[in-house]
Amino acid sequence: MKLNLFLYALIVVLWGTTWSAITLQQSSHIAPEVAVFWRFFISAMILLLGLILTKKLAQLSFQDHLWCALQGCLIFGFNFFCFYQAVNYINSGLEAVIFSMAVLFNTLNSKLFFKQPIRLRFYPAVVFGFLGMIALFWHDLQGTYFKLDTLKGIVLCLVGTYGFSLGNMLSLYHQKKGNPILTTTAYAMSYGMLVMLFLSLIQGHDLFPTLTAVSLLSIVYLAVFGSVIGFCAYFFLIGRIGAGNAAYSTLIFPLIALLLATYFEGYTWHSNAVIGIICILIGNAIFFIPFERIWRYMKQHA
Repeated sequence: MKLNLFLYALIVVLWGTTWSAITLQQSSHIAPEVAVFWRFFISAMILLLGLILTKKLAQLSFQDHLWCALQGCLIFGFNFFCFYQAVNYINSGLEAVIFSMAVLFNTLNSKLFFKQPIRLRFYPAVVFGFLGMIALFWHDLQGTYFKLDTLKGIVLCLVGTYGFSLGNMLSLYHQKKGNPILTTTAYAMSYGMLVMLFLSLIQGHDLFPTLTAVSLLSIVYLAVFGSVIGFCAYFFLIGRIGAGNAAYSTLIFPLIALLLATYFEGYTWHSNAVIGIICILIGNAIFFIPFERIWRYMKQHA
């Protein structure tokens, strides 16, 4: 239980800080596809080199490499491409709300592909989580007027989020088969990086743009902390508590991003944001506090 909470907290903190890093990265106006390519190039090289030096890079079958390639395309390629394209049509608040549906997609896909049961506490936790996300980004949502471009943005986000969920299922598949997480993640990042390289080349983007020191450090931070540590911790958590439970972190790490935005970007807090945070924290409490054990303990010692 303590390890699960540590991994969950680590993911929330790391992925919560990546939003600010992505913003800083754009100070050099680097194309999103190029930025993601370099992010996962660095991540893949770190993982592969580390595994080779420690002689822990496992051999995978050709079929497993195909699954890694698909996982890389889904999580480290098209997922990012969809969300970077969607920002041209809708605001980041709506993107965050849609991405939080990873909780629902993961739970349903786990039931569909692995017959994993859905705990009753999942339903009220998700309701509070979704209500919290909507309240948190209410001002952004109010600025979204429905039109054809809005629909395009929503569809792109839904496709990207569902791709992220399917990638989670492939990580769970690897773990159930006994394939080491670090090895499959390293290969998946490598294949995803190649996808982003291909997209960058066909769009004619400069692969070696002039970068500021801040942009360069941001990409390195995203590669090492956001990707190598963050994704590995997330995939480990999936194996321990299930994909649906692990994805609940997508509902809370935006809080870290808002705290950083308050300090660095002058984010103004509104009453709806406070309500949103309370709802999300209630959802987390329902999700993780073992009320059944507490209730049994109280009855035994009454």
